[in-house]
Amino acid sequence: MKKFSNKSIEELGYYVYALIDPRDGRIFYIGKGCGNRVFQHCMAAIQEEEDSLKLNLIREIIASGEEVGHYILRHKLSEHEAFQIESVLIDFLTYDRFNTSRVLTNIVCGHHQWDEGIKTVNEIEALYNCEKIKINARQPMKSNDSSSSQQRFILLVSLNRSFDDAKAHGVYHRIDIYDKTRRYWAISKQQAPKIDYVLGVYRGIVRAVLKVEGCEWVTCDESQTTKFNKERCCFHGRLENDSPYLNKDVSDYPFGSGGAVRYIPIDTGL
Repeated sequence: MKKFSNKSIEELGYYVYALIDPRDGRIFYIGKGCGNRVFQHCMAAIQEEEDSLKLNLIREIIASGEEVGHYILRHKLSEHEAFQIESVLIDFLTYDRFNTSRVLTNIVCGHHQWDEGIKTVNEIEALYNCEKIKINARQPMKSNDSSSSQQRFILLVSLNRSFDDAKAHGVYHRIDIYDKTRRYWAISKQQAPKIDYVLGVYRGIVRAVLKVEGCEWVTCDESQTTKFNKERCCFHGRLENDSPYLNKDVSDYPFGSGGAVRYIPIDTGL
């Protein structure tokens, strides 16, 4: 079957669908749409030369003599309902605590996956009932102060854009909080060695605490698709999942307009 009848299209409305690899019966793609959207991926694999994990898998299935399985999971939906259901299914099928053997070939993440996606009950409580962060902060030293070289810092980094990224390179994986927190930050080379912790902040809440053990400087991202005008810092260290800073409100330390980083001088003597 390559397309729906006009009568079926009228009845379907918006729907959510799954593409199945008949060789192992597993879902490899979740999507939403209306009309004949569910069939368009196979047509694209045959008619277009685009190279992607999804299309390449479809080509492998066809070359093996099999046909991709098309399943309508829910129909007669509004567009908003289709967004929500698609998001839940992508989130569920990519959540690594539930699924370890296969990931989807989707490159678009679930709608509002980070805000409203799968979380433990403790994460829900932390998300909506956050205390203000408590930091032993001190006034920054003047540059001509002989003790200024001993000043230590916590670095706040904004993850808002990272978590709002709709696209990923290749297959969609859930956000790697370690990599998103540690790189690629446009900061001073003189300040970087003085940073003890990097706090990854999403919408005003600390979502990751990285204890810094070192850093390096790069001129492009890992995929080498993005070149930086100046060297950027990549920290190395370990995530502290029991840190008192984790899941705390940092609204008392706002980022500047359009800023992605903020230094907080800390009093290491307290």
